[in-house]
Amino acid sequence: MPNFAVFTKPLCLKLAAIDIGSNAIRFQISSVLDQGPRVLFKKLEYIRFPLRLGHDVFSTNQISKDSIKKFKKLMKAYKLLLELYEADDYMFCATSAMRESENGAELARQVKDELGITIHIIDGQREAELINRAIASYLSDQSYIHIDVGGGSTELNIYAGGKKIKTRSFKIGSVRLLEHHDSPAIWTSMEKWIKENVNERFGTITAVGTGGNISKIFELASLKAGKTMSLKKVKEIKKMIEKHTMDERIYQLQMNPDRADVIVPASTIYIQVMEWANAENIIVPEVGLKDGILLHLFEKNANRRKVEFVNTEDQSQGKKTQPLK
Repeated sequence: MPNFAVFTKPLCLKLAAIDIGSNAIRFQISSVLDQGPRVLFKKLEYIRFPLRLGHDVFSTNQISKDSIKKFKKLMKAYKLLLELYEADDYMFCATSAMRESENGAELARQVKDELGITIHIIDGQREAELINRAIASYLSDQSYIHIDVGGGSTELNIYAGGKKIKTRSFKIGSVRLLEHHDSPAIWTSMEKWIKENVNERFGTITAVGTGGNISKIFELASLKAGKTMSLKKVKEIKKMIEKHTMDERIYQLQMNPDRADVIVPASTIYIQVMEWANAENIIVPEVGLKDGILLHLFEKNANRRKVEFVNTEDQSQGKKTQPLK
């Protein structure tokens, strides 16, 4: 019977996540070191490019020719970065805008043919699953309603007893709301779903907020990392922002231009969901879809490369290696 030497060594990878959202397209590459009980993620590069695909799609149901041209240039730039950083693995995920556009799938096919990049156009449930990976370590056995507000959709997840029990995606997002493409019927549907599924037996429910807008609101509240933010404080920050002009939001509050116009509509969604769920407080882990993608890639690669098996017998005798059971 063959003898095997089993080598376990720290797993070091470079992984990249590209989040193609409705308001912006994010690129992050991180080095990941698995040292056994601890897994360390170190950010090597982060780029947020303000290509608002949702502006086209929520108005005309298509991505415009100008946006397509910019999109392809951006994908080419991101591909070059992947090559320069020598990424071990990566994943491009597109959400609300591309999955709703009439030409989103065709654009993804063109990018595949021209650049060799596969863009995964994911549905709301898959989007929620990936984000849930990123927030899992921040949750206890208490009850939570997770609110992820994007440019085109809002993903809601309810947790009780340490388990996710309900999930739903709604076509309500910051860009959609800003440009008045939201529907009263969707708001009514979301209210009904929350009130039907947030059960009194869960006890006190805490909101968990993900997305760039709630992270900015948390920053403006001047709270320490890890602290909860009250619903009252979220409302106060929203009122404060509303009193500032767009220029003041950019130069005094230090917001990106494509954040300055959507942050109030986004805060409206967080506040409304919290009120319907009777959540008085919200925690803001400052993670999102890209972080969930990175965790997914790490788990996939760790399972593939966890242990090396070496047959110490003479291979010339025709004996084959077998995985250890």
